[in-house]
Amino acid sequence: MGGGFYISKVVGVAGIVLGAGAVATIIALAVVYSEEVAKNNEVISPTNEGSTVKPTLTTTEGSSVSTPEGSSVSTPLLPTAQPSNEPWDKYRLPDTLKPDHYNLTLWPRLKVNEQGLYIFTGETYVVFQCVKETDLILIHSNKLNYTKWEGGQLAKLTALGNITAPTIKSSWLQETTQYLVMQLNGNLTVGELYQLDTKFVGELANDLGGFYRSEYEEDGIEKVVATTQMQPTDARKAFPCFDEPAMKAVFHITLLHPVGTIALSNGMERVTMEGPEGTVEVLKTSFSETKRMSTYLLAFIVIAMLLNRLQIRIYARKKAITDKQGEYALNITGPILKFFEEYYNVSYPLPKSDQIALPDFNAGAMENWGLITYRETALLYDPEMSSNSNKERIATIIAHELAHMWFGNLVTLNWWNDLWLNEGFASYVEYLGANDAEPDWNIKDLIVLNDVHRVFAIDALASSHPLSSEEQAIQKPEQISELFDAISYMYCNVCVCHFLQQTYLKAFSYNNTVYSDLWDHLDLAANSSGVSLPTGFNVNSIMNRWVLQMGFPVITIDTANGHFSQEHFLLDPASRPDVPESEFKYEWIVPIRWMKTGKEQSLTWLKTRTANMTDMKVIENEWVLANLNVSGYYRVNYDVPNWERLLNVLNTTPESIPVINRAQLIDDAFNLARAKYIDTILALRTTKYLKTEKEYMPWESALNNLDFFYLMFDRSEVFGYMQAYLKIQVEELFGHFKNITDNWTKVPSGHMDQYNQVNAIRVACSTGIDECLNLTKGWYKQWMNDPTKNPIHPNLRTTVYCSAISAGGEAEWEFGWNQFNASTIATEADKLRYALACTKQPWLLNKYLEYSLNPTKIRKQDATSTIVYIASNVVGQPLAWDFIRDRWQYIFEHHSFTFAPTGTSSIQLMLLFSQLKDFQAEHNDFGSGNLAIQQSIERTSANIRWVAENKKKVLEWFDGEVPKP
Repeated sequence: MGGGFYISKVVGVAGIVLGAGAVATIIALAVVYSEEVAKNNEVISPTNEGSTVKPTLTTTEGSSVSTPEGSSVSTPLLPTAQPSNEPWDKYRLPDTLKPDHYNLTLWPRLKVNEQGLYIFTGETYVVFQCVKETDLILIHSNKLNYTKWEGGQLAKLTALGNITAPTIKSSWLQETTQYLVMQLNGNLTVGELYQLDTKFVGELANDLGGFYRSEYEEDGIEKVVATTQMQPTDARKAFPCFDEPAMKAVFHITLLHPVGTIALSNGMERVTMEGPEGTVEVLKTSFSETKRMSTYLLAFIVIAMLLNRLQIRIYARKKAITDKQGEYALNITGPILKFFEEYYNVSYPLPKSDQIALPDFNAGAMENWGLITYRETALLYDPEMSSNSNKERIATIIAHELAHMWFGNLVTLNWWNDLWLNEGFASYVEYLGANDAEPDWNIKDLIVLNDVHRVFAIDALASSHPLSSEEQAIQKPEQISELFDAISYMYCNVCVCHFLQQTYLKAFSYNNTVYSDLWDHLDLAANSSGVSLPTGFNVNSIMNRWVLQMGFPVITIDTANGHFSQEHFLLDPASRPDVPESEFKYEWIVPIRWMKTGKEQSLTWLKTRTANMTDMKVIENEWVLANLNVSGYYRVNYDVPNWERLLNVLNTTPESIPVINRAQLIDDAFNLARAKYIDTILALRTTKYLKTEKEYMPWESALNNLDFFYLMFDRSEVFGYMQAYLKIQVEELFGHFKNITDNWTKVPSGHMDQYNQVNAIRVACSTGIDECLNLTKGWYKQWMNDPTKNPIHPNLRTTVYCSAISAGGEAEWEFGWNQFNASTIATEADKLRYALACTKQPWLLNKYLEYSLNPTKIRKQDATSTIVYIASNVVGQPLAWDFIRDRWQYIFEHHSFTFAPTGTSSIQLMLLFSQLKDFQAEHNDFGSGNLAIQQSIERTSANIRWVAENKKKVLEWFDGEVPKP
């Protein structure tokens, strides 16, 4: 699943383990948490007889829906009782049954019924094998109501062999653990096949999970799409199933849908017939059987229009297709698929590749096998309205999801504790696929900024977590959801991938794996290729240190004597007592690529806590730079004289240091300063050379790190001096882009230059350069005077909109809001939605906060990010925090939300810390956001100490760097 986009701690390690001299990489994507071990006896115990209820469907909002055609439906929900250790009170399925195939027919209603609700009905049977003798059938089911069969039971059981199936003694729905439970009057026979039939009804809710509806308006007409999002545990909301990734089966899907619509699923459409269903004329589309696959990869969709070219197809709203917004995705999908076929040395396993853009979709994209679903912003591109960053996002997300067709779908994790086996790999090779499609972008370098730095920030906390968890620690659905974070979206390396194509994918096709299977194949690859591993270590012993313990090391190099050492890096040293123990004592086997005075040296392995290497000693003006091109997952610290020599190189001959390492030096320095390895002023001095820097990556690294200073000092006397300093630093960059764009009338030719032009304008305007402010306000005013003609280039719109709305008042905000509502281009609407949060008017921000939870104004999928945008505004931060606390129960029940504020001034930090602690105590369960709250408290506590220790000297340094009148 692509919700964003990222890298790995096993990064440099695995790559160099397998040689090939490639840039190791990857670590990153979301952030999350599995600190609690699931307790299997926490839930209710059933009675033997479920109570019969009226044929209605109860929803989370407490509404109900009558079933169609007057069918009789039963939903026996059990009363609360004492915890038990019964199988139905455990979150994992027992190992007694194994599904073989499903036959599923679903009929989504795209119009409301008499109760004003959208529903779907379904009939299904699953054929399963008994692998251990049992008198119990458990199958996942959530928010479904069942038609009663003969004897009043919720299902019908038959044997497919020459035996008779035991009858169902009692059946009920176990709501907490989400099971349909059937107790039998006898045991199932080992080795025999059985068929379980069910009929059911569910709500086609607008909740973005399971089988749900997405709504949009086109030509003044409200339209409805029936679509799915099953990952990780919502297939059970669409039909009863064995909803665990290892429970692979073949699926036969049939969809009933209105005349004038089309139906899509994982397989190719086999036949579509028109005929009556009761009194309603419908189409009935059957699909070819799927490959053997996991339930979370299933998809079925009913929609109006498509764009078709051979067997690679893009689907979207009719207007989006008419406007050719699917052309870019269509053009790059084929080349990316071909690249991956060659890269994996495994043919694409399906006969077609469908991709669909949905108006409402909670994730960025979902890798359903053969039918990938996307947000509109992740698939649709309009060259007149979309920016180069929009285009890059589309290319990388398409590559990410297509990578899953092999790694994740063809070969699947056995259980969610190894999620990184899916997401980490795809988060790396997305850059390779996108680079193949757009070779002029040099996009692979952006892994460092987008992924490595992003994950460093999370993995440096005491509340981080290992890449792989114990299987028994991940049981509940909310624990599974927590795993979709930056740390899990991280693993792989180009060298690893090269060997995987030969052995791992072919050995486990259509099956499931655990991470140790990967190590076994990497060991085979290393041995067969003659790769030299460190003496006394194999792949397993090296990689386990990166996977089974959290965090990463900081390598400290003393160039006076050649001594170097490693230590677990923590952003807040005071949190070290809170770090859990590790069997590896937080030591890693670290591959170190380095250079000496501009010349690359031989690879060095750090296999112990400390070591010595005479080649790292320097004399006179020599200098050492380690982690060359950020090929390893670690930070680097140096003795002060070497830091001084590196600063001198930056200020005199910065081109002597690779551009990626210029960005990394800045990021390392700022984070080492926060962790008290070096002085904060030394870190600030890494930004002085930016006056002459024109490359995007160092500027972006510096601005990302200076954002922390803005958060800490935005309302203190430090702020003005910071602004004055950064204004001086950016003036030459602003002038540079003015010149190469012929006074802002052209677009820079390079992909990275286009990004840095945005930085130049953003920083110049935010620091008060009059020429910039006049430029952005003038563009925006010109647009306000003629809304039919937008003079602002798509690359610059987010920044220009934000700058103009920030500097303006109600008129500018209302114009932006009206343009947001009028926009039919998702990427344009997103730019405006972000910019509306830039206003400095508190009353407008409060109004915008109210809009965020109104789905008629802000789509439900965008509610969370809208609140976060507002919270990122200095004025909006306390407003958003108060809003979240006031509306928490509603937000928690209706939205996936893990935001918690970081605070600003030292006084506010103290107040915020107290509020966060109270908030945590008041709401002791945040679902999948438990760790986010814990991490916010940890960060806020560290920030309080940091401000107290650094405010005075930071103020003095900025003051000293600003020329006096």
